[in-house]
Amino acid sequence: MSAVLPVPTLAQAVLGQAHRVKSLQAPAHAPEWKQMLEELGFVAGEHVAVLARAMPGADPLVVRIGQSTFALRRAEADCVLLEGGTSGGLTVPTDAAIDAATGQAGAAHA
Repeated sequence: MSAVLPVPTLAQAVLGQAHRVKSLQAPAHAPEWKQMLEELGFVAGEHVAVLARAMPGADPLVVRIGQSTFALRRAEADCVLLEGGTSGGLTVPTDAAIDAATGQAGAAHA
């Protein structure tokens, strides 16, 4: 039996894996990021998942928080600390489902 290791930040989360926000920790050079992320809905206990990463460099990330979807820079996503593991009952859409919903079949996600 293998144990699932907790993911410390949203920037390190596996694509499509559901998590809950534990807390926010803004860097010293940008303390205003904490308030910005809170205003977007990144609050403790909220469901969150990374839906896509831009190529090359995996920056920015497309993230789903609650029922909203945003693009965050990797540095901003590093501010979002996660509880780790999956959240029961949370459905994370696949790229194909996003393409179908937006009418962008075959388009690159960024």
